[in-house]
Amino acid sequence: MTLYHGTNAPFDEIDLSRSRKGKDFGQGFYLSADKQQAMEMAQFKVKILGGTATIQEYEFDESQLHGDMLKYKQFDEYTEEWAEFVLANRENMSDTPMHHYDIVYGPIANDNVGQQMRNLKEENIDLKTFLERLKYKKGITYQYFFGTEKAINLLKRI
Repeated sequence: MTLYHGTNAPFDEIDLSRSRKGKDFGQGFYLSADKQQAMEMAQFKVKILGGTATIQEYEFDESQLHGDMLKYKQFDEYTEEWAEFVLANRENMSDTPMHHYDIVYGPIANDNVGQQMRNLKEENIDLKTFLERLKYKKGITYQYFFGTEKAINLLKRI
């Protein structure tokens, strides 16, 4: 399968240490199977950081997801388990990952995660409401998280 990474500046090597902490599935390299979604992310990054909207394409053999080589987690839809997973990863600013997965696949959380996390912690909302408010406003869209060198080495730049 072809996966796309939206960025504000092209690069040759994937460097996990440059990835931001506190993202949906943790510190890692994020991709989409939807080129338009990747372009929207690239444009969003340009608005915040400047640069030029760039899409980088990678080939990935998805049969690797079902062998014994990788630790893989898949969320097919918005669930309470997904919401708790996102919450734990969004709160984690340490160098120690919150999970042991090489690759995670699942829905993207909306842009108001921080505000909803505060509401949950202050007990203004319950977990069910938190889950509803994390759903992406444009409809369900998915992302791939590659969080280890083992996973990154399976991506081939096109």
